[in-house]
Amino acid sequence: MAYEATGRLHEIFDEQQVSEKFRKREFVLEVVDGQYPEHIKFQLVQDKTALIDPYKVGDEVKISFNLRGRGFNKNGQMLYFTNLEAWRIEAGTGGGAAPQGGGNFQQSAPRAAAPAANSNPNLRASAAPIASDDDNDLPF
Repeated sequence: MAYEATGRLHEIFDEQQVSEKFRKREFVLEVVDGQYPEHIKFQLVQDKTALIDPYKVGDEVKISFNLRGRGFNKNGQMLYFTNLEAWRIEAGTGGGAAPQGGGNFQQSAPRAAAPAANSNPNLRASAAPIASDDDNDLPF
């Protein structure tokens, strides 16, 4: 899945040579979403690690990224982790093309808007209110 996020660069880390064939570079994007800013860590891998070089901490940028997830078995227990793998970085100017959907995050699939709160039928924005204890049929 491809997504986009817009915010200010908060921190840029050095490139890491993880193995003989794999290298990565991480950075943190500060995204204002609501009352408090969020600090979100992204990674650049392989030949994309230099994409962050033209930018410095404090710059406004737009990041295109994919969600990546993996699982592995450690001592008989399955562990999972998720990465936000950036593949494009653009200068985020106030007068330039603004992200569609009005938010700081958007799914960049063809003609897709920002992920809505109710886009997943298995999730709800909030619990339904309970009128009184008499209406509550829970056993506890």
